Amino acid sequence: MTDTTSQASGALSGNVLFYTQPEPISFEAHGKLGVTPADKPYAFVAQTHIVPLTVTEFAPAALSYPIIFVGDLKQPVVAMGLRQNDNLFIENGDFRPDAYIPAYVRRYPFVFANDDTQNRMILCIDRAAPFLGENGDIALFDGQQPSPYVNDAMEFCNNFEQERLRTESFIKLLIDLDLFETREASFTPRNPDGTAGETQKLAEYFAVSEDKLKALPAEKLVELRDNGALGQIYAHLVSLMGWDRLIAMAFTRAAAETPAANA
Repeated sequence: MTDTTSQASGALSGNVLFYTQPEPISFEAHGKLGVTPADKPYAFVAQTHIVPLTVTEFAPAALSYPIIFVGDLKQPVVAMGLRQNDNLFIENGDFRPDAYIPAYVRRYPFVFANDDTQNRMILCIDRAAPFLGENGDIALFDGQQPSPYVNDAMEFCNNFEQERLRTESFIKLLIDLDLFETREASFTPRNPDGTAGETQKLAEYFAVSEDKLKALPAEKLVELRDNGALGQIYAHLVSLMGWDRLIAMAFTRAAAETPAANA
């Protein structure tokens, strides 16, 4: 169950990336607030190098980023940088024009929160969002009712929640089939004399094992094909070639920042 009110008797639970002051939306607390389009709409993403992804986004995201799985829950994420707090795809507060923008980012500043007492989801907004303020261009409320902007956000978050659950089922399927393996992304620099330098580990993560995938019984592969999972798996595997792009982007940025650092 979802709701746009703050009449929850229990505490909201959950910590969510990007959100520093999430509040259940209500006319009493937010009736005068609105959103004003920002010059740097995605500046809040610049300080993170990985962003969660849903399974239906694998194909478009694979064109921009490596898609990897992290943590005990094998959460799928896109790698947007090689270091913490350094996103290579954010330039002047906006995404590069050729980059796919994950739904996790696009739903901001809205998010669902759990009301554990009443067993429901409540629509919240990050009160600390820099583009949210009194008398903003796009009102949160029309009279005392949620504005079309908020209703659209509710629908988007509902759809995102369904995709999140679908992603959990996808991950469970991969785990049940024992398809995961641990991998490393690494880089071998060249010494001034052209010889190979010391290999540097960039990341350690989970990925689908191509060997385990090939070893599956034919009927399992057909099942994965028919339920769409096989296409998502291949999108993930192809995306891993994106590590080379990330490395090249990191070198390009470092080269561009060097003159300023020496000035």
